Amino acid sequence: MQRFAAILLIFLSISLGAQGLRESAPSRLEFPRELQWSGPTDTLTLFVLGDVMSHGKVQKSAAEHGYGSFFKYIEDRIQGADLAVCNMEFPLGGKPYSGYPVFSGPDDFAQYLSDVGFDVLLTANNHMLDKGGAGLSRTIDRLEKMGIVYTGIAGSPAADTLQNPLMVHVGSVSVAIVNCTYGTERGQQTLWPKVHYMNREKLLPVMQRARRADLVLVFPHWGVEYAHFHSPAQEDFARWLISNGADAVIGGHPHVVQDVQFIDGVPVVYSLGNALSNQNDLPARLEAALSMKIICRFGEAPRLDGPYFEYLWCTKPGMVEVSYSAVPVTSPAEIWKDPADYEKMSATLSSLKKIGIIR
Repeated sequence: MQRFAAILLIFLSISLGAQGLRESAPSRLEFPRELQWSGPTDTLTLFVLGDVMSHGKVQKSAAEHGYGSFFKYIEDRIQGADLAVCNMEFPLGGKPYSGYPVFSGPDDFAQYLSDVGFDVLLTANNHMLDKGGAGLSRTIDRLEKMGIVYTGIAGSPAADTLQNPLMVHVGSVSVAIVNCTYGTERGQQTLWPKVHYMNREKLLPVMQRARRADLVLVFPHWGVEYAHFHSPAQEDFARWLISNGADAVIGGHPHVVQDVQFIDGVPVVYSLGNALSNQNDLPARLEAALSMKIICRFGEAPRLDGPYFEYLWCTKPGMVEVSYSAVPVTSPAEIWKDPADYEKMSATLSSLKKIGIIR
């Protein structure tokens, strides 16, 4: 958030007619670019949350009490990061709003995610077409009009080249963000607007463009729901991403925290779990908030350090706050209005430590 600088059109190489896209397509958002690293060493920070779900009860609580409690306890982490990212797992399909199984979240929810400090919203996920092509078009339109930066979907070929990969400056470092999903609950009926899928043939040129950045971060929406350990298919796709330039792979979709693996020195975080939801299964209420450092040394290529994790527990109305809230598991027990929920959190942590998911 602190040094999130600009969408980098200078990397785009696809031409439109007689003019190159870099000449003909204006940047959608203008950010100050004077923030550059000044000393021999600088450290930038990346902060990532997993799936933000817009269940019906979450929407109802927000309508009654606002969104302020949702990330109240971690606002400093979000706003203090140089680049903060989360997965918006719902389309802005308009009224009537709806939750699972066919999501349509309020525009205000997306606006809150931006206002609280997330620089980029990931939108390639299995629920993005819940309201069909019309809902996807409206999502793109509303995000654009609200000035919210997103990736994983696009409304036209020109926009697709801008959005996928999304090229940003974080301080003096160029970062390419690639977001894709294994599929969608409702199939894509038309070519545009589109959701980016985990199709290697179609992703290859995206990865080729991404490699022009200093760092490539890939966010796949993948895996088996509620499985704590990654599948062979996830690992196979992660290896393909790394062979094509990924510097970190950070996944979502299983709704629970999954294991972490290093492949050729590249971190693969298979699933961060739910950042906010109304799910009742106890493991689905645990989130691994991820932080990584971007180390910049003069004369050297930027490199990633990490990942580091802080575990969060999604509390429901009346447990800690009047509404939903993602609370660090290290918070004092005294803040819980419902002591039984604190005990559930502690038991969940213990069970995941036993199987090696949390260390």
